Amino acid sequence: MTSDESDGIYFDHHATTPVDDRVVDAMAPVFTEDYGNPASNNNHRAGDTAKRHVKQAREQLVSTFNANRIEEIIFTSGATESNNLALKGVMRYAREQGYGNHLITGATEHDAVIDTAAALEDEDFEVTILPVDKYGRIDSDDVRDTIRDETVLVSLMAANNEVGTITPIAEIGHITSEADVLFHTDAVQAVGYLDIDVEEMEIDLMSISGHKIYGPKGVGGLYVRYGATHIHPLVHGGGHERGWRSGTLNVPGIVGLAKAVELADENRESRTAHVEQLRDRFWEQLDECLDNIAVNGHPDRRLPNNLNVSFLGVDNQRLVGRLSDSGLYAATGSACSTMETTESHVLTAMLEDDERIQSSIRFGLGKDNTTQEVDEAVEIVTENVDRLRKFNSMT
Repeated sequence: MTSDESDGIYFDHHATTPVDDRVVDAMAPVFTEDYGNPASNNNHRAGDTAKRHVKQAREQLVSTFNANRIEEIIFTSGATESNNLALKGVMRYAREQGYGNHLITGATEHDAVIDTAAALEDEDFEVTILPVDKYGRIDSDDVRDTIRDETVLVSLMAANNEVGTITPIAEIGHITSEADVLFHTDAVQAVGYLDIDVEEMEIDLMSISGHKIYGPKGVGGLYVRYGATHIHPLVHGGGHERGWRSGTLNVPGIVGLAKAVELADENRESRTAHVEQLRDRFWEQLDECLDNIAVNGHPDRRLPNNLNVSFLGVDNQRLVGRLSDSGLYAATGSACSTMETTESHVLTAMLEDDERIQSSIRFGLGKDNTTQEVDEAVEIVTENVDRLRKFNSMT
C-alpha cells in the first residue's frame, strides 16, 4: 500500500512493504520472456539468459554488502529459511565434524531464530540465550564471556524487528573473529537503513529478505563467507546453490530482490532522513497530545523508521483493532507470529512492567509515507486512546 491510496494509512512497514514500481519493472520480463531455468543442462539461450540474471543478482548483493565473490550468496525463499539454514546447517555440520555443539543467541531475536534454536536444543545442541538491557540491547562483553571451546556460532540480529534497537554487530563480529567462532546476523530490518559491510563487520553469515525492502515476497538470501564454513543442507535434490539449498531458483524473485537491494543502497541516506523526520514528528505530537505513554527501545541506537509506544491503561490488541477500523494500520509485534494473543517476547525480555508490555504498539514508517499522514495518524491514535481510557475508567 502506498501513501496515495485512499483506504488507509499504512504504518506497518516492519511486517512488509509494497513492491517498488522499479522492482516490478525489473521482474516483468523474467516472467514472460526470460523464463528459462538457470539450472538447465541444455546449452540453449533461455537457460543461459536466466543464468545470467541470477549471476547479475549475486553480483549486486556482493557489491552492496562488500562480499568477495558471487559464490557467497545463496538464494532462499526468505529470511525464515535463511535463518534456519544458517543455524541448523552450520550446527549440524559442525557436530558431525566434531567441531563443537554450542550456539549463542539473544532473548529478543526473531522467532525464526528463537524457534530454530529451540529445535536445535531438542537435538541435544547446547544453546545459550543472552539477556538484553531495558532498551533491548545486547552487551558485547556478555558475548565474549559466553564463548567457550565448544562454541560454534553466535547469531544476533542487526536490528530488532519490534523495538528497532540496533545491535553492535561490528563489535560482536570482532569478538567472534578473535575467538575463531562463526557470526551470523539476521539483517532483515537493517538493510536499507544501516551501512552493512560484511568484511568490516566480520560477519560470516547474514540473512536478508526481499519483502522488507520494497521487493517481492517469497525470496531472500543467505550470505556465507567463502571458506569459513560448510553447511548441512535442509533440502536435498539437485545440488543447487553449492549443494546447500536444492530447488529450482525463483528467478523473477531473485531479480526483484537484487533490484530492491540496489535501490535500498542507493537511496539509504535519503530514505533514512525522510522516515526519521516523520518518526520524530509522530512521537513529538503524540507526546504532546497524550499522557502516560512511553517509547520502547533504545532512544538513539534504533532504526529510523521504528516507533514502539506503550499507551498505558490501554490493551494493545483492542487499540490495534480500533486503529484499523479508523484507517491506520499498525501492529502489536512481529508479523511472523501466530494469531494467538501472547505477550511480546521482545518486550518481556526488556521490561518487567506488564502494563507497559500489554499496551505497546509498533509503528513502522516507510519511504512513501507523508507528513499529512503522520498528522492524521496522531489524530486517530489520540482519539482512540482517549476513548479506550474513558471506557476503562467507567467499567
